[in-house]
Amino acid sequence: MTTDEPGGRIHSTDPFAVPETGKSQVRRLRGRFAATVTLWTAPGPAGLTVSSAMIADGDPGRVLGLIDEESDFWEAVSAAGRFAVTPLAPDDRQLADRFAGLFPAPGGLFASGEWEQTAYGPVPAGATTWAGCVLDSSRPCGWAVLLDGVIETVRTGSGGPPLVHYRGRYTELV
Repeated sequence: MTTDEPGGRIHSTDPFAVPETGKSQVRRLRGRFAATVTLWTAPGPAGLTVSSAMIADGDPGRVLGLIDEESDFWEAVSAAGRFAVTPLAPDDRQLADRFAGLFPAPGGLFASGEWEQTAYGPVPAGATTWAGCVLDSSRPCGWAVLLDGVIETVRTGSGGPPLVHYRGRYTELV
């Protein structure tokens, strides 16, 4: 903060930002790939916002995701062997931030909002699309765990556009 005015001024830039030369080039590349924001939940309950996810069609269909190995979600899915994946919508930004640990969650992650209890974990009550999955395998991948799940059940509804993560921010398709 400068002090040439009474009370000082706020910086026009983030004084804590990592300088361009210190940023990971791989992370910067990943940020340029738009990704659907999803909520992964497991019995326990536990949940995590995930944008590094992919659906592989086949017999059986599969879902792949990069998960933080230190997350409560990873502990819960490892114990239960089951999980649900829900794509989020633009109105779900606060929900996404809560499960990413960026927004306060007084009383716990599942304390607010309405939830549908499933055999795979809680799903937001208003979600029209979600998948129920069984954990097939996992392995270290970069700084995460690559989770490979077999899709056992799918609910698809008439949902709108997805919430998208691009270059460190949420956006939506127009």
